[in-house]
Amino acid sequence: MPQRPLPFFARAILFIAFLLAGAGAWAQLASKAGGATGAVVTTPHVRAELIAHAPQGIEPGQPLWLGLQITHQPEWHTYWKNPGDSGLPIEMAWTLPAGLDAGEIAWPLPKKIPIGTLANYGYEDTVLLPVPVTVASTFAPQALSNDATVRLRATWLVCRKECIPEEGDFTLTIPARSTTAMHGAAFDAALAAQPRPIASGTPGQESHARIEGSTLQLSVQGLPEALRGKALELFPETPEVIENAAAWTQAWKGAVWTAEVPLSAQRSNSPDPMPVVLAADGQGYRAELKVLGAWPTVAAAATVSPALEAALKANVAGVPASTSSAPPLTLLAALLGALLGGLILNLMPCVFPVLAIKVVGFAQHAQDRRAHRLSGIAYTAGVVLSFLALGALMLGLRAAGEAIGWGFQLQSPAVVAGLAALFTLIALNLAGVFEFGHFLPSSVASLQARHPVADSFLTGVLAVAVASPCTAPFMGASLGLTATLPGPQALAVFAALGLGLALPYLAAAFVPAVARALPRPGAWMDTLRKFMAFPMLATVVWLVWVLGQQSGIDGAGALLILLVALGMVAWALSLAGTARRFMAPVSVLALALLAWTFAPHITNVAAAPMSTATTSATGPQWQAWTPGAAEQLVASGRPVFVDFTAAWCVTCQYNKKTTLANADVQADFSAKNVALLRADWTRRDPAITAALAQLGRSGVPVYVLHAPGKAPVVFSEILGEAELRAAVAAL
Repeated sequence: MPQRPLPFFARAILFIAFLLAGAGAWAQLASKAGGATGAVVTTPHVRAELIAHAPQGIEPGQPLWLGLQITHQPEWHTYWKNPGDSGLPIEMAWTLPAGLDAGEIAWPLPKKIPIGTLANYGYEDTVLLPVPVTVASTFAPQALSNDATVRLRATWLVCRKECIPEEGDFTLTIPARSTTAMHGAAFDAALAAQPRPIASGTPGQESHARIEGSTLQLSVQGLPEALRGKALELFPETPEVIENAAAWTQAWKGAVWTAEVPLSAQRSNSPDPMPVVLAADGQGYRAELKVLGAWPTVAAAATVSPALEAALKANVAGVPASTSSAPPLTLLAALLGALLGGLILNLMPCVFPVLAIKVVGFAQHAQDRRAHRLSGIAYTAGVVLSFLALGALMLGLRAAGEAIGWGFQLQSPAVVAGLAALFTLIALNLAGVFEFGHFLPSSVASLQARHPVADSFLTGVLAVAVASPCTAPFMGASLGLTATLPGPQALAVFAALGLGLALPYLAAAFVPAVARALPRPGAWMDTLRKFMAFPMLATVVWLVWVLGQQSGIDGAGALLILLVALGMVAWALSLAGTARRFMAPVSVLALALLAWTFAPHITNVAAAPMSTATTSATGPQWQAWTPGAAEQLVASGRPVFVDFTAAWCVTCQYNKKTTLANADVQADFSAKNVALLRADWTRRDPAITAALAQLGRSGVPVYVLHAPGKAPVVFSEILGEAELRAAVAAL
């Protein structure tokens, strides 16, 4: 029987914490660098390229243009600055050398794209979005190369019948002292397609938009004479002002073009002046119309319908929509839910080994009650403070305008890969392949003996790291509430979650009966240690599958290669003598070369599939969720069931394979003609994040059943067959 079968775990905590911190740093670097390594990003729907036009080089006072050229696949389109009734405009974020300043996009004339009863404004085929760049006198090119490197992060929504959010990171190096003009014709065409400004008219006879009840009476002066008598297209630059798809009338009164346009019943903007673009024969003209009269009361910004709000309040997950103090009972329910959710987390395959190994350590020193209590307090502090840090990070990012929710860390392939590497090392260590103390510096390896309290604290940090992906199924409502609460109350919910996770170990530390109930030290402890390697390996399998959903089969294969190489490094470093001196450098070099070759496959997010629609032999078809799709279907008289899910959400996958795959449930859906929409949150998707926030949630799974004329039904995270069938039968 080994003399000390368990010290491996506590001595390894600091090493593992450093590894986890490295995974986080890797994720940040991947987020900044993106998957692109050049000026072109290609997806199944578009080809996007960053191009430049600097005919006189990069010099103060000389023209410098950057542009994103997007070539769409047939039938696909992206959106203008005002996307119309649905969609999102293309957005660009530049990183430029000092002395260069990017202006606004010089939007070319869009097209009106009818979508059913809606109308959108956007681009098909090939479009170039030019951006003017001002060169300051302080600009200096890179030393030696005389080049300037520009970087762009762009996001766009590309749609056909379904919509796919996409993004790309672009890098382009431009010679500073020589001509860059190979795309000159494309820039000339794009700038020619930009709407031309027209004068507003003489004082007292300005172009204007007069508000008359529920309509706008437009009067535009200064249009070219060649347009007189022609029917013009109208593109308002401000979204959510007019009914984009409604019929409207226009007429010429001499040189003045007039129109009567209906205001939107959901108008949320009141521009003054009101910029509009008029177009004919492929050429646009831009005017800023003076607004005469008072705008009607602005409709409330679209958040949650009254019916849905009532349903949410009736549901356990219901939360107030504004950021204000929660009623005492609501906050108490959230705290209790978080405490219970944290307690259940201890049963997760990736958490249970941490707790089990730590608790059975009591068997070695069952009488040292003071040491146990100090260890329990330190472990609890590590757990609670780590959850508070994660909660503060999420709330801080939201306050900064980031569209994220709980589980955002697993939307990064780099974090998923880092966790897989961490769990692989833990599994190999538990299985006895290597001991951390064999290759850690002696000062680190002896940390347990010198600082047992710090060792327990870091164990708590590790427990949170491996537990955080599993929290949403047990406390989605409580975490959703944190987005609506003041900071102190929101962090109290995270603290309750941490306390629930730490509670079993804390109880074992302070209740002597628990320690006395443990078996006596013996060979069983080493057997338990090796057995606990298998839940860790099962978690690695799950993480590789999740990565495959994000980065494709190549990304999953690349991760497996690197995990094998990492295992070889851990084994080689555990050797002794000549074998270690030979094998360690070889294995480390092999890992470095493989990482250099295959890491880009891991962090390069694969393009989303053309559609997430799935079907079974007897059941109805699932369609990809898009913003506004559920509302449009309900308006047409059809009930809708929405599944907010993610590949990394274990409960989502369980519900998908059980309740949602049940033949009786599918038959009920078909009998009631229920439209099935699946909102896949595996990758970061601001539209889905916003929809979850409207439901008072910040994580998945979430299930909502909409029906015409009825209050929507929001189901619990653990989706029951009986409750779902009962709700469908009531339609």
